[in-house]
Amino acid sequence: MIDTIKKTLLAGLGAAVVTKESVESALHDWIERGKITPEEARGFADKLITTGESRWEKAKDDVAQKVSDVVQKAPFVRRADLAALEARIAVLEQAALRAQFAASQPSTESDPEIR
Repeated sequence: MIDTIKKTLLAGLGAAVVTKESVESALHDWIERGKITPEEARGFADKLITTGESRWEKAKDDVAQKVSDVVQKAPFVRRADLAALEARIAVLEQAALRAQFAASQPSTESDPEIR
């Protein structure tokens, strides 16, 4: 599943690079034909970059949220949860050993020979 997500993101990045090259080529052609000035082309390119970056960030956030949702619903254990369980087990094992040791020791109150 993670591999599919990586491939999707890389495909999106590849499309962005191709789109950038296409836009640059189109702007260069428009400048050569006199349809726009170099300053207008820079302004247009800056606007596209700003819009593209904000959309890319939103897409990354959306993908991260979706992955997080899937992980939360998936039937596997997170490392933090496993570590917490291991710590609880260690505490319980120590308590069980202390109780077992205490139970195996002779009681001085009920044994008249020990007094």
